[in-house]
Amino acid sequence: MLRRQSPLNAQDRELDRFRFRVALSGALVFAAFVLLLGRFFHLQVVQHAYYTTRAEDNRISLVPIVPNRGVIVDRNGIVLARNYSAFTLEITPSKVDDLEATIEGLSKVIEILPKDRKRFRRLLEESKNFESLPIRTRLSEEEVARFAANRYLFPGVEVKARLFRQYPLGPVAAHAIGYINRINKRDLEMIEEDDQAANYKGTDHIGKTGLEQRYEYQLHGETGYEQVEIDAGGRASRSLSRTAPVQGNNLTLTLDVKLQEMAEKAFGDRRGALVAIEPATGGILALVSAPSFDPNLFVDGIRSDDWELLNNSPDRPMLNRALNGAYPPGSTFKPFMALAALETGKRTAGQTIADPGVFNFGGHQFRDDKKGGHGTVDMYKSIVQSCDTYYYMLANDMGIDSIARFMAQVGLGQRTGIDIEGESEGVLPSPEWKQRRFKRPEQQKWFAGETISVGIGQGYNAYTPIQLAQAIATVANNGVMFRPHLVKYITDSRTGERTMIEPEPLRILPWKRQNVETVKKAMIGVNSAGTAARAFAGAPYVSAGKTGTAQVFSLKGADYKSSSVKKELRDHALYIAFAPADQPKIALAVLVENGGFGAQSAAPIARMVFDYYLLGKLPKGAAGEEDVEED
Repeated sequence: MLRRQSPLNAQDRELDRFRFRVALSGALVFAAFVLLLGRFFHLQVVQHAYYTTRAEDNRISLVPIVPNRGVIVDRNGIVLARNYSAFTLEITPSKVDDLEATIEGLSKVIEILPKDRKRFRRLLEESKNFESLPIRTRLSEEEVARFAANRYLFPGVEVKARLFRQYPLGPVAAHAIGYINRINKRDLEMIEEDDQAANYKGTDHIGKTGLEQRYEYQLHGETGYEQVEIDAGGRASRSLSRTAPVQGNNLTLTLDVKLQEMAEKAFGDRRGALVAIEPATGGILALVSAPSFDPNLFVDGIRSDDWELLNNSPDRPMLNRALNGAYPPGSTFKPFMALAALETGKRTAGQTIADPGVFNFGGHQFRDDKKGGHGTVDMYKSIVQSCDTYYYMLANDMGIDSIARFMAQVGLGQRTGIDIEGESEGVLPSPEWKQRRFKRPEQQKWFAGETISVGIGQGYNAYTPIQLAQAIATVANNGVMFRPHLVKYITDSRTGERTMIEPEPLRILPWKRQNVETVKKAMIGVNSAGTAARAFAGAPYVSAGKTGTAQVFSLKGADYKSSSVKKELRDHALYIAFAPADQPKIALAVLVENGGFGAQSAAPIARMVFDYYLLGKLPKGAAGEEDVEED
């Protein structure tokens, strides 16, 4: 028989279960409370510093203060690059709900041209979404006031005061000074590699070419910071502290901008280059690449039509011909060949040859520039009258290896090391060079006939105007070679201390003084009685020079007449010189593309430069062209 549970026992068991549940719940609540306390302890004690910093970061913002970029002046203190402050209208895309609607609304308050929209879209593609980007630059005071009255309508849009770069002389010396432009992805990578990322917070522009690029970190300065308290809307409410930026250092150049300006005008509408050097220091007095361009176009981001005009121009104004144009030196090569012959003992000054007007070698006839030849020719006459046959014979006697070794000593076919990026190397021909240059074995072999052409500055020879200028400056300086440079000294913006850039000699070549004087005497003869005599007629100073002509295309045995040849196929005109001849203060190389003979168009430009630099004589216009038929 089954026993029935008493109601009392059932109640006791139910009470026990209730008490168990209460105890379990209490234990769970206690455990949760302990965990909560532990979490509070971890947050408030263990990680106090971390979360305090996070909280401060949400309340406090570090705003970078961009430094004032350093100023660039010429040797006489004339400003070539400076800064000025102007207002810009800027949009932060991350703070704008509808970007296109915002721009449309802004255009009803402030004029926004299609070019402004294009530039903004390009910047938007290149930048991060949270960056402030300019939609309009250089606002007038009236435009600033109109926007201020309507600012509440445009969240994420504000007017900022920014520093802008200006090049007061426009195209003058543009290839030397260079320009700045907005920082792109490649620039950012370079900045990070150079450990400059922190210093470039807030910086929008960077040097792209010329001295602006080469001395970027000197010119930039040190970025400052302002610690500001921000409200819930992300707007600054008050400034807590401020670390002032340090202005960039200033550059003083060796460049004489008045000489530079005059030299550029001397070219007129002709293409070419000129490099003038102070032989005793290597300081560049003028660096011309014609035609030039206006660097101010690039500061805000160049318009597409302006860029197309510059980039597609047949005159190639963006090309720095002085540093990147490699040309055959023509007869300007002959003084160096003569000096090489004297130094190697292959010729004496008085040794003569009989010039019949041709030089026969290997079944090929190398012609002189003068039909019938120059008669009996010594070294002096070979330079003054520019006798090709003399140098055909000399090149054959010296051999290509000996020629290449000597020309390397004077810096031909190698970068000079000028303080501008991107200098070309040129070509100093040799059997080793030819093996590197060509791939097929039959092309790699050096032929003896090629040496003959090299002897008169043709063939594979190709040098930059700055290389020719450095080489002739070294001759003028009796074998003491300096690195060409544009910056004379850097002025520290904090202390005012000047750091001189004048270098020590790169090389002191052990040339015999009588050999150098022999070549100098002949170059004086070029300007007094030779190929450049008409250009230097009546000069009150004694100068030394050598004209040259570089072929653009092969004549294939035909006579050259500039009047019957298309302008783009005319020979390049070259001229190297220094003055005064006894104590040179200036040495230069001039190139006029398709200018014909060197005496025709290059030497007159040099005459104008010498007249201004030595006499202070200002020309009335561009250099004329002499009526000559030989170099």
